[in-house]
Amino acid sequence: MSNPQPFSSSTRRALVKSSSLAAVGLSLKSPALALPPGRARGNEPLRIALVGCGGRGTGAISQALSTAGPVKLVAMADAFEDRLQSALQSTLEHHAELVDVPKERQFTGFDAAQKAMDSGVDMVILATPPGFRPMHFEYAVSKDLHVFMEKPVATDAPGIRQVLAAAEESRRKGLKVGVGLQRHHDAGYLETMRRVKEGAIGDVILMRCYWNSSGVWTRPRKTGWTEMEYQMRNWYYFTWICGDHIVEQHIHNLDVCNWLKGGPPVKAQGVGGRQVRVGPDTGEIFDHHMVEYTYPDGTKMLSECRHQPQTFGSVSEHAHGSKGTAQFNRYTISTTGEEKWRYREKPKNPYQVEHDELFGAIRSGADHNEAEYGATSTMTAIMGRMATYSGKQVTWDGAISSDTDLLPEVFAWDANPKLMPNADGSYPWAVPGMTLPY
Repeated sequence: MSNPQPFSSSTRRALVKSSSLAAVGLSLKSPALALPPGRARGNEPLRIALVGCGGRGTGAISQALSTAGPVKLVAMADAFEDRLQSALQSTLEHHAELVDVPKERQFTGFDAAQKAMDSGVDMVILATPPGFRPMHFEYAVSKDLHVFMEKPVATDAPGIRQVLAAAEESRRKGLKVGVGLQRHHDAGYLETMRRVKEGAIGDVILMRCYWNSSGVWTRPRKTGWTEMEYQMRNWYYFTWICGDHIVEQHIHNLDVCNWLKGGPPVKAQGVGGRQVRVGPDTGEIFDHHMVEYTYPDGTKMLSECRHQPQTFGSVSEHAHGSKGTAQFNRYTISTTGEEKWRYREKPKNPYQVEHDELFGAIRSGADHNEAEYGATSTMTAIMGRMATYSGKQVTWDGAISSDTDLLPEVFAWDANPKLMPNADGSYPWAVPGMTLPY
C-alpha cells in the first residue's frame, strides 16, 4: 500500500534561457520579426521549428510540411538525441526537399526549445510532453512566433494561468495559435455540433464521455539513467509531466462537452484509483477515473476514462436532450431510439485540416487563436484529476487558483523531480480522503 503523494507549492521554474543566435553561431534571420507579428504572410516562405520529436511531433511536422505555400523545417529540439534523430530521419524520408536542419540547428537538452526558437524561425510546433508546454508557449509568444501546440497545454493550475497570460499576449500581438484538439476541425463533429446547438435534440439534459482503453507503453529503467531521465523517458506515468491520462487523453472528450456548453464546468466530484497499475514501472498515475461535472446551468456531464486490459472500451461523446440524443464521435442524431440523421461524407483528416487552417490564417492574417479553449479544456481535466485524487468536491474557482506546482525545482539530468521512488522502487500515489484537492 502506498502513502499519499505529498503536494507542495513552489515558485514555477523557467527553463534555462542562455542561448542566442550569436551563442549558437547561426546566421539565419527572420525579417518578419521586425514587422507586426500578426501581419498576413501571403506566399512568403515560413520557417518552422519542431520542439518535441516524439510520435506526435513527428506527425505534426509532417502535416505542417503538407500545407499550401512554401514551408521549411529549419530547427529541431528534443531532450534526447535519439528521439531527435529518429524524427529527423522520418521527416527526411517523406519531405526531404522541405528539410534544412544541419547539425548546428539540432538542439538537445533542457534548453533545446529556446535555442530552436531563437533560430530565426517564423512559427514553432510544440509537441513535448505537456509539463513543459506553458514555459515553451510563453517563450514562443515573447519571440513573436506563431504556434501550433499539442494538447494538453499544462499539467497543473499554475501552468494553466501561465498559458492564459501568454494567450492574452498572443492575441494582442495578432499571433496565430493552434491547439491539437482536432475534433474542432473534423467536419462530422462540426456538423453534428451545429445541429445539436440549433436544437436537434431539444434542451441538453445530460452529457457522457469516455476514453476507456487498455493503456499505453512502458519503458524499462536502464543502467545509468538518472531519476530525471527515467521519469522523462516514461513521462506518461508521472503527473508533473503528463497530467495523468485523464488530462493527456481524456481532454479530447471533455473538450467536446465544453464546446457544446460554451465553456467549462463549475464543479466536479469523482472516484478513481490504481487496480492494475501496481508495479514500479507505472509511476504514480491512476488507471481509472469517473467524474461527475456540473456546468453553470446545472447540466451534468459524466466522464469516464480507464486504462485496464480486457474491459469495456470506448472513445466517445454523447448528449441527451429533451427530444433525442447525439453521439458526436459517430456523427449521429437519434430520436425515440431511432437514428434520424448521420453525417455520411468522409471527413478530411482533421489532423491535417487543423494545420491547413492555421497556416492559412498565418498567410491571410485572419484571426486564429485556440489557446484559451485549449487551456480551459485542459483545466477541466486537471479539475477532474483533483477530484479523483482527493475524493473531494472541487470547484472551478478553487482549482484554477491552486498554487500546487508539480514541476521540478531544477531542470537538470542530475536533479531530482519532486516525486521520488520508495525504497522498493515503487512511487507514492494520491489516496482519496488523504490527498488535498488543491
